[in-house]
Amino acid sequence: MEGRATGQVLHGSATTTEAVRRAIQHSQASLRELARRYGVNPKTIAKWRKRSSVADLPTGPREAHSSTLSAEQ
Repeated sequence: MEGRATGQVLHGSATTTEAVRRAIQHSQASLRELARRYGVNPKTIAKWRKRSSVADLPTGPREAHSSTLSAEQ
C-alpha cells in the first residue's frame, strides 16, 4: 500500500494509513475511483470522507478491567 509512514502504529485490521486518509479527505475524485486507487472498499472511502480527523478511533472497553479475580470474587 502506498504512503505507509515509518513508525506509524496501525491496529490489526486497518486498511489505510493517516497519509492515505488525508489524501482521501482532500480528493475530489469519486468514491469508486479512490477505492480502486487505494485498494479498499468504497464504504471505507465514504467513512474517511465523513470524519474530521485521520486518526483511528479507539477500540475495546472504555474502562480497563482486571482479568484476574479478587479475593472477594
